[in-house]
Amino acid sequence: MLYANGKVVTPLFRARPGDTKVNKETGEIRHLRAEADTGLHVEGTGEMVWGTKFVIVAVRTTDIHGRVILDVDWVPNPGGEAAKAMESFAQLAPQCPGAQGVIYDTALRGVHHQTLLRDLGWRPVSKVIAAKARVAKPRRKSGERTEKSTHVEDRTITLPAGTSQTISLFARGGALGIATLTDTGEMAFTELARVRTHRHTSKVGYRWSNDYRLPDHLGGGTLSMRLRGNAEDQKRRFNRTENIRPIPPTDPDFKALYRRRNDAESINRALDDTLWLRRAHSIGHKRQLLNQLTHALMVNSLALHRHAQRSSDPPLTQAA
Repeated sequence: MLYANGKVVTPLFRARPGDTKVNKETGEIRHLRAEADTGLHVEGTGEMVWGTKFVIVAVRTTDIHGRVILDVDWVPNPGGEAAKAMESFAQLAPQCPGAQGVIYDTALRGVHHQTLLRDLGWRPVSKVIAAKARVAKPRRKSGERTEKSTHVEDRTITLPAGTSQTISLFARGGALGIATLTDTGEMAFTELARVRTHRHTSKVGYRWSNDYRLPDHLGGGTLSMRLRGNAEDQKRRFNRTENIRPIPPTDPDFKALYRRRNDAESINRALDDTLWLRRAHSIGHKRQLLNQLTHALMVNSLALHRHAQRSSDPPLTQAA
């Protein structure tokens, strides 16, 4: 599994392009030195940060210090992180035939998941943007996170007794489930357990689907759900890849996979530790990209060195 994240590097100068300063004695207006390649970017926490943004893609081995940085690229425009990440994934896919998927934050939306599933054959592991985000310090229950819920389709299933029943399938927070009305008129959501995720090749890329286990009162069989969007979804304006995740956050496998996001944050912290006062080493995105590449070469060289030490033959001992 590959994992990636955006990183905003703080520029050397505090001033922004176009900022001026007036000499109170002479009245002279002087333009302040500023970084021309900076912008106002949004971080994963929702904070706005001024600086030069890059996308860093990495993978990890089972070795200690086994982190390998696969790609670093500059994000030229605010809001362009996801597009730049997708360009990087498209270039890496032919070079990484063993890649199974990519772990990312909510910067990747449904259109990006569609490309990953259909064109690259990769399984995206990420959360769904909430209908209402949790505030930092909630004072009331209204500050809790509210998951986005939407109707997927109605499916007719055959019960063990041979009768048929129509169930309403909804997606909530990326998970698929059955929605039923309670006696109070509220909608109750029963999540279906994912049995497996499988992929097939087709003429237009890859086809993905999940198998889910039905509740015991519905026979306990399996129900298959398509994960990739098609023309029928577009016709009814249903963004399937935005609402249904191959591995939703409530799945037991999600926690083990998504924790790799912590290593992406560790890369950002390690990069900050190499910067003087956590500011860029140089001016301009080209020079800063060179700094990023040399840092990646150092990280990868350490990973290769440690791997060679562990995989090499032990030293020969001299006979007494």
